[in-house]
Amino acid sequence: MTVLDESRALHARARAFASAFERGAEMPEPFDALARDLARFQAAHVAGYARLLRARGVDPRSIERASDAPAVPTDAFKLARVSAFDEADTAVVFRTSGTTVGDRGAHYFRDVGTYDAAARAFGRRGLLFGIDGQVPVLVVGPPPSEAPDSSLTHMIAAFAGAFGAPAKAEETYFLRGGVLDLAAFDERVARLLITDQRALVLGTAFAYVHLLDALGDAGFRLPAGSRVMQTGGFKGKTREIPEAVLRRDLARAFAIPEEAILGEYGMTELSSQFYEAPVPGRAHGVYREPPWARVVPVDPETLAPVADGAAGIARIEDLMNVDSAFAIVASDRVRRVAGGFELLGRAPGAPPRGCSIAIDEILGG
Repeated sequence: MTVLDESRALHARARAFASAFERGAEMPEPFDALARDLARFQAAHVAGYARLLRARGVDPRSIERASDAPAVPTDAFKLARVSAFDEADTAVVFRTSGTTVGDRGAHYFRDVGTYDAAARAFGRRGLLFGIDGQVPVLVVGPPPSEAPDSSLTHMIAAFAGAFGAPAKAEETYFLRGGVLDLAAFDERVARLLITDQRALVLGTAFAYVHLLDALGDAGFRLPAGSRVMQTGGFKGKTREIPEAVLRRDLARAFAIPEEAILGEYGMTELSSQFYEAPVPGRAHGVYREPPWARVVPVDPETLAPVADGAAGIARIEDLMNVDSAFAIVASDRVRRVAGGFELLGRAPGAPPRGCSIAIDEILGG
């Protein structure tokens, strides 16, 4: 079997998870079974991952569970190509936001079909629970043509196509050339109110700040039952607003309850996303995983799992990351709680020591 044949077979198994989830069926196989085969495949075909395993003394044949496999730090995506295929076979490259030249991580995809299938399956559950059919989608962000290497823009476009009622591009995207078209947004919301169509508004935290600044004390009353997805932080931006304040201000501006503003957590190095559980009266910041992903708090020094209820940095196991690294470790601090995991913010200072050591091992240093 060729590398391409192996990859295609693993992609098919990963997509089967998303398909089963959409149908409400049982998962097609145990999580650890696919994780084991992904780890072995990546050890054989991702050079940096093979070096990491050798440095840790891990024989790929000994990996039986996801937890047996070392994770790749997200910063490694800035320093090495984490990919099981050659440059010539690359279809799409998603890049992280960066503030300096050379400070952008890159996630290479031979085929984004698996990414899209997982995003649509869990995105519908996370954002449109209790709503059947399509809804008008309004994006406080740029169209894909203006941000072709942004995984977030790609995901939002996939949502607009899968969930959105038919609409022209100018009725969907309201940030073009870095300029927010407030008048067009106002007109679109006004038409929705006439027909009483609840809408799905998608945007990043920083884009919403611009929207709120432009509105001042005014607002847009979204139709009852509308949802707002809030995602992304303020990395590399000159201004930052606490999440609780932003959520409060968005609820006021859109005249919707705070429970209708749903947080999304994801990153360029992943192929899966996580959504807040919308429970009235419950503190925000608790996220759920799809059945094909796990978030494990680990010690920043040893990268070993911490005790139940303790905070650690996030080790994320993502079965949709077929051709890169199914297990990554990020600098985000998390804690397991009932119903999911709590997002506690970024670990301060330099990359955690455990991640720095792993990067050296991946690079062969």
